[in-house]
Amino acid sequence: MSTASPNPNTPITLVASGDLRDSANQVCWEAQQAMEAQLTAAVERFGRTIVRGHDFDEARGHGFIRSQRQGMDIFRGIDPDAPVIVAEAVWQYSHHVLAGLISHRGPILTVANWSGQWPGLVGLLNLNGSLAKAGVKYCSLWSKNFDDDVFLEKLQSWLETGTLTHDTSHVQSFDASACDDRAQAVGKEVAQSFQRDYAIMGIFDEGCMGMFNAIIPDSLLNPLGIFKERLSQSALYHETRSVSDDEAQGVRDWLDQKGMTFHTGGDPATDLTDAQILDQCRMYIAALRIADDFGCDCIGIQYQQGLKDLLPASDLVEGMLNDSVRPAVKSRDGARELFAGRPLTHFNEVDECAGVDGMLTDRVHRALGQPVENTLHDLRWSDRDPTGTVDDEVWVLEISGAVPASHFAGGWADAEGFRQPPMYFPSGGSTVRGVSKPGAVVWSRIFIADGRLKMDIGRATAVELPAEETQRRWDSTTPVWPVMHAVLHGVTRDQMMARHHANHLQVAYAQSEAEADLALQAKAVAAAELGIEVFQCGGVK
Repeated sequence: MSTASPNPNTPITLVASGDLRDSANQVCWEAQQAMEAQLTAAVERFGRTIVRGHDFDEARGHGFIRSQRQGMDIFRGIDPDAPVIVAEAVWQYSHHVLAGLISHRGPILTVANWSGQWPGLVGLLNLNGSLAKAGVKYCSLWSKNFDDDVFLEKLQSWLETGTLTHDTSHVQSFDASACDDRAQAVGKEVAQSFQRDYAIMGIFDEGCMGMFNAIIPDSLLNPLGIFKERLSQSALYHETRSVSDDEAQGVRDWLDQKGMTFHTGGDPATDLTDAQILDQCRMYIAALRIADDFGCDCIGIQYQQGLKDLLPASDLVEGMLNDSVRPAVKSRDGARELFAGRPLTHFNEVDECAGVDGMLTDRVHRALGQPVENTLHDLRWSDRDPTGTVDDEVWVLEISGAVPASHFAGGWADAEGFRQPPMYFPSGGSTVRGVSKPGAVVWSRIFIADGRLKMDIGRATAVELPAEETQRRWDSTTPVWPVMHAVLHGVTRDQMMARHHANHLQVAYAQSEAEADLALQAKAVAAAELGIEVFQCGGVK
């Protein structure tokens, strides 16, 4: 955390990192303005002033920093010793401001509104994870209206001292010696399998959406026994275009036969179309063939930049890849079925930390006879359940379509395909929307801090909420994306926010609460054996 004590007469400089896409920045600007007004009023309660570090851009129609170069130019004009607030009500690209924050000497505070709308919480957590990886000292706050006592008390502390503290008593160093004998045996064997046989992560272009925290340096990755195969999305585009109409239609027919419902229309600019779905089916086949070509154990498609201008979204592809129940795909010569009977682990948005976690989860759960399907989710937002069905804080875990359908109670029959939002996805494409089934869950996150790989791991329960409450949560976030209603064990809302160093976390089901505890232990042992520093978060037996 920042330690420099700010001069009380120095104005606080506010900056707002945004999206690379002006279409998204324009839609989200109104929410950002409202959040900045509330934050400014809170700061002024303590006799301090805020000045914006950059102006509203009339030509572009928003006041966000939209590129790394713009961010560098802006920070060049900011007093390096001045207190800085990075205010976020939206998803943002951390590299737009990271260069300026790395060299900044004054106190840094990252702030988000407690809203699932665009969402600032996800952007904040990505920035916090990126700052932690870069070794930058910072403080962080979040609030719904910026007038509650907890927020104001901590804000006052930062304004007066440049520091503030949060409760992270839920975090404990993992003790492998206290684990079940079977968990220790499985964890050690999984770790040895990486060290003995090695694994390859196929990465279709690094650095998606400025997620500095999602890039693992080779010097940290290779000692695990994991190596990168750096692939190009142009190759994926070419391979996608090489897939025949008959092969693509075969994948679509499989999805239809399994009962997936696609909500299609006639205008590709705003509707999901059959042509978009067929292109996604082509990409699914292409991804498996390229992974086979290079002997990949998992792959990550960046999609967002570059490929978004050429092909529909990759999310339907990712959902299929992460499921053991998926359409069969043959090698180009038709002689072999590729990755038969199992998922090809995919890490959404080419988040390499999630890729390592996904491979660990797959091997540990396979060895324990537990469901191997796992995925990352955005830690999107949380709220109490106003219906009273669940007397806990319930997190909305949500990702843009990459969940395996096996996470739904009815599998593919419970999956719906909606068009991706045009402001993010100009070429459209189907999501895999549904509600994750109730059950015992292990959550985890690999991250980088202090120059080494670390893992937080804990337990959760996916709960069922009434349909109207699920719809309220969808309407408060992104209605066309899949959701998991998750109650974290032994971790409060603010503890999770204070500790988490990423916009993403990994989830996997187990067949019972006891088996989830065992799976958690085994994965933690495997990670620790590989040299990852493991922390147990919250209540775990």
